[in-house]
Amino acid sequence: MGYSDGSGLSAFGFGRHHGKVGLRKTPRRPATTLPPAGERRAFRRRLLAWYDRNGRDLPWRRATDPYHILVSEIMLQQTQVDRVLPKYHEWLARFPSLEALAARPVKEAVDTWYPLGYNIRPRRLHSIARESVARYGAKLPSDEKTLLSFKGIGPYTAGAIRSFAFGQRAAILDTNVARVLFRVFVGRGDPKRHDVRRHLWDLSRAVLPRARVFDFNQALMDFGAMVCPARKPQCPTCPMRRSCAALKYAVGGRR
Repeated sequence: MGYSDGSGLSAFGFGRHHGKVGLRKTPRRPATTLPPAGERRAFRRRLLAWYDRNGRDLPWRRATDPYHILVSEIMLQQTQVDRVLPKYHEWLARFPSLEALAARPVKEAVDTWYPLGYNIRPRRLHSIARESVARYGAKLPSDEKTLLSFKGIGPYTAGAIRSFAFGQRAAILDTNVARVLFRVFVGRGDPKRHDVRRHLWDLSRAVLPRARVFDFNQALMDFGAMVCPARKPQCPTCPMRRSCAALKYAVGGRR
């Protein structure tokens, strides 16, 4: 990610493609302050309404087996959806369960993974399968502490598994989610800074609804990929445009 100035637009690779958009003037608050409840509710409402119309139909979103969701999350690390789709089906045809994967040599897992790259990922997936079989009755644990104990599962993946596989109210923060939250609620500064990253995690937990958590977290990721990508975001048609902090600071900075 390149950082050319202090606005959230360029801080996440956001060029000057936002066009002329009417912005609501709101008082500025410190970047580390959580938004008030009304703003959080409005964000949830707009995001879920957008997702209901535009959400992608992906096979792992129809999955109920936690292992299938684990596979999708590991594959999607640093790899685009269109490359993951065929490999996801091939992998599950060959290794349909944690037990099936654990029983096969790690080399077979690595060979099947080709050409997704980052070959540490199939090795770690194989290791998770073997540990789950040996220690947890061939089931993927559902608690955060145990999930984080596996090599290859970090805070984002643990949150995704808890949310998508087990229906828990768990926040997530991947690149797409971080970009959306930073632009909408922070707007300027360096999102790579540790204190800003911690604040983005706080934001992700703060905006999480009590209901439709699965849909909300999927919506955040789709919105970041489809409406608010790093380059050429769709600001003129974005449902968040009137309250977007990054857009407000960028337009205000040119006045």
